[in-house]
Amino acid sequence: MSLPDPARDTYVSLATFRRDGREVCTPVWIAGSAGRFYVFSAGDAGKVKRIRANGRVRLATCDLRGNVQSDWLEASARVVSSDGEIATALKALRDKYGIQMWLGDVFSKLSGKFKKREYLEIVVR
Repeated sequence: MSLPDPARDTYVSLATFRRDGREVCTPVWIAGSAGRFYVFSAGDAGKVKRIRANGRVRLATCDLRGNVQSDWLEASARVVSSDGEIATALKALRDKYGIQMWLGDVFSKLSGKFKKREYLEIVVR
């Protein structure tokens, strides 16, 4: 297999770690800006809680269902909180996913979930 390219891959499997060390993988959209990558999630999602507790993550190319198609990259992640960081994350995701991201944003705003999102910054080691 080859290494993933988060800047080009449509879906990436984001592996986070529980307190007992067990890995949990989730397929996500990911976009890059200035050497960092960004993912968004519901604020109460397990991956957000796990990253708050332990910033170690791994990334691999995957399909929509999460079937891994590459080797893994080690990385670290954190939840971003400043308005500037959130704007950077949104711009990167909107630039990469275009109308799909725009539609997702519209439906999230209509359902009231947009303001409950969290944005994750990922740095590959």
